[in-house]
Amino acid sequence: MQATPIRRDLDFGIDRIDRKLAGRWHPRGVPVAHFYNAMSLFFPEGERFFIHSVRHFRERVADPELKAAITAFIGQEAMHGREHDHYNQLIREAGLPAEALERYTAALLGWLKDHLGPSTQLSITLALEHFTAMLAHLLLAEPTLLDGAEPKLKALWRWHAVEETEHKAVAFDVYQAAFGRGAAAYALRTSLFVVVMPLFLAHVLAYQAQLMKADEQRPRGVRQWLEFGRFLGGKRGLLTQMIKPGLAYFRPGFHPWDDDNRELLGAVEELAAAYAKPAAPIRRVA
Repeated sequence: MQATPIRRDLDFGIDRIDRKLAGRWHPRGVPVAHFYNAMSLFFPEGERFFIHSVRHFRERVADPELKAAITAFIGQEAMHGREHDHYNQLIREAGLPAEALERYTAALLGWLKDHLGPSTQLSITLALEHFTAMLAHLLLAEPTLLDGAEPKLKALWRWHAVEETEHKAVAFDVYQAAFGRGAAAYALRTSLFVVVMPLFLAHVLAYQAQLMKADEQRPRGVRQWLEFGRFLGGKRGLLTQMIKPGLAYFRPGFHPWDDDNRELLGAVEELAAAYAKPAAPIRRVA
């Protein structure tokens, strides 16, 4: 059984965060904060790429439940892009090179749209959706990844994680509806995963390096970098814990809901209550 994606229109008040916190919002250090920031710089254009690649195949889907899930997927991704635009504005206002990095992201994804076929674009989306599903699981299950962080940004990341979990199988199910489960479909999705994952992580680390270089208050010693190493590669590190679920993607019969982690979705109720947009006032006509 799968979770049902729900489009939620929330307002995290990112525009009310002091821009001085852009590189200091995470208690585990500036490199950790800028690693998250670097990922955020990908999301607005990345979410639009995901929407584009899934929407292309919507007419091949006959299942009405999957069609409804596609609509919810598009709505959720649009909201994620909007809120990460606000987040990225905070980074820009801190004097960091967010705008240039976002332009590069837009150009890169634009090139992929212009030069790669729809099946390859959808396979890239599958790979990155699996990464975000793994990341989402950890952000919800591992408190140390966000404990003590600036509350609004912590809430944004947790909300994003819940909704990525809710729709983690939508692109995958669209892919199977369009291409089936045969050897050719398996080869395409797994080969793109092998290519996309190291390239994506390399870009995130390169973006992080650019943010750190421009951050005048960046740490000069090694202590925070050692903490960043533990954050990524320690026993309970982010990438360390992605190895097993990442390898699961290569099972011929893999499906994202093989890992049934719906118990983590309860976090959204508190978030929705705290950050729901107030209802627009009713205008009465005399």
